[in-house]
Amino acid sequence: MRLGVLDVGSNTVHLLVVDARAGAPPVPMASEKAVLRLMRYLTPEGAITDEGVTAVLSAVRNAAEVARTHGIDELLPFATSALREATNGPELLALVERETGVALQVLSGEDEARLTFLAVRRWYGWSAREILLFDIGGGSLEIASGADEYPRSAASLPLGAGRSTIAFLHNDPPLPDQVKALREHAATVLADAVADFAGRPTPHHVVGSSKTIRSLARLAGTVSGSGAGERMLLTRSQLANWVPRLARIPAEARPALPGITADRTFQIVAGGIVLGAAMAAFGVDELEVSPWALREGIILRYLDRLG
Repeated sequence: MRLGVLDVGSNTVHLLVVDARAGAPPVPMASEKAVLRLMRYLTPEGAITDEGVTAVLSAVRNAAEVARTHGIDELLPFATSALREATNGPELLALVERETGVALQVLSGEDEARLTFLAVRRWYGWSAREILLFDIGGGSLEIASGADEYPRSAASLPLGAGRSTIAFLHNDPPLPDQVKALREHAATVLADAVADFAGRPTPHHVVGSSKTIRSLARLAGTVSGSGAGERMLLTRSQLANWVPRLARIPAEARPALPGITADRTFQIVAGGIVLGAAMAAFGVDELEVSPWALREGIILRYLDRLG
């Protein structure tokens, strides 16, 4: 069947159209993306402004139209931390459904971690055994670990790349004391989370997913192979070498670097700081990068339920 996965996230509204069937990997057929950076549209009280509401409606309406042109059998629409935490989130969700016909499912932070972990497990297979996963979105950082299809331990932390940029990196490029403040804040938040994972076996694979981590790996890591056989590795030392350099470059100039795209350029520094803090907190020296993440997890869960 042909499925459309509509992801209304903190940074983008992204439609992925795939051909999918049980027992086989989903095959991407089309993609449509609108860069919103919803964290820019939050009031001090935590509501999405009228301008942000208009941007969400426009992006969802356009994505739904694109999905129809591709003849999808089912649309799987979901929203993550930006709408989950907005004080006017329920009103916006109702408005989106009324104006566009799209009923967004709001995922909890733990849902995000569990579904991303499912996608990573299917990608790496059972031979990967114990996996520790980091996934950095615009609004939150998800961490999960386990040896099964779904994680035994999972956490969602308010350390997303967009959220962290808005809260700490007020200048472009950011000032050294802003970078330091974010690093210290991330370390404090992560120290509390590490305790929830105490007692888990040493992971056989540490995996990073999300566009932010893929971008950092293309810039600073090691890339081998191509296509479906591409493998990306990123060490903590490589990350520590590049993040200070990124922090000295204005956002508009960063897309000239390998792996840094225009839709991530404003939040890539914060993403690197948070990832480095997470690797340090969990004692991780190197991670692998998964091409599958939350959207693939949504598809796999849907197919599993049909089966």
